[in-house]
Amino acid sequence: MTEVFSGNLILAAILTLVTQAIQIGAYSARYAGIVTGRIATAISLFSLLVTASRLASLFMVPSLGAIADKTSNAALKAHPPVVGPAALHVFDLQMRVVVAAGSLGILLGALLLPVFLVMFVRGIAAFERLGSVPAALTRLFDPRVIADLLRSLKPPPFRFSDFPITAVPRMLLIANTLLFAVYSVGVVAAYYASVIVLDARTTATGLSGLVNGIGTVAFSLFIDPTTAFIVDQTVRGERPRRDVLAMIFWLVVTAFVGTVLAQLILYPAAEYIAAVANFWVNHSKH
Repeated sequence: MTEVFSGNLILAAILTLVTQAIQIGAYSARYAGIVTGRIATAISLFSLLVTASRLASLFMVPSLGAIADKTSNAALKAHPPVVGPAALHVFDLQMRVVVAAGSLGILLGALLLPVFLVMFVRGIAAFERLGSVPAALTRLFDPRVIADLLRSLKPPPFRFSDFPITAVPRMLLIANTLLFAVYSVGVVAAYYASVIVLDARTTATGLSGLVNGIGTVAFSLFIDPTTAFIVDQTVRGERPRRDVLAMIFWLVVTAFVGTVLAQLILYPAAEYIAAVANFWVNHSKH
């Protein structure tokens, strides 16, 4: 186990956990918009939090690269330069630890949803009062705001009957599962592929979009418009607020299922990227 865990792996796992937790926390922005009646402002703050999560993921990429380079460089010193089964097994475990950290991040984000909700509600009020996002963010350091956030850590009463799955379109749940499955393996699978095909490893690391592109299409066509429509219906009084809470609950559940499913598609996704990278490199020679 000592050869599996390293400083770079721990860093990558922590950053993945934080990124997924923030993405889940961003779901509460839509409900905060309903509570405050400031939908447009809530969506803007939602985008800000999602951007922050993606920024965190940028620091995760070099850690993955260092892990992949260590495995690749050891193989390149051998003859022929191929990653052996033992080294590939260790690398496989390392990549699965990173994906598993994403699953834990979703659970953490779900537990912190009440905190994120209070943060968004207070943030919307502060933004309206101060007219500046940076100034509103500084309010997070106010002792009274911190006290409110700590009080919100207490989990609310939970009953499955409060979150009817019939209130959420089936296609939305399927698309969200797919989204988190492919996003969880996109970058990880690209680095995995770089270890499978050493002579095309640079090309492979640049092909994560082949996997992430599926998730982007799913988000743009099914997830974002549908969630926005449900929120709009609630604001117009055509749906009860409970439907939005049910939507958030089942989005969290399907997100977790998606990251678990990602463990199954990690290796096939890596082989897919490796095959494309290998074809690209060999085809360019002619």
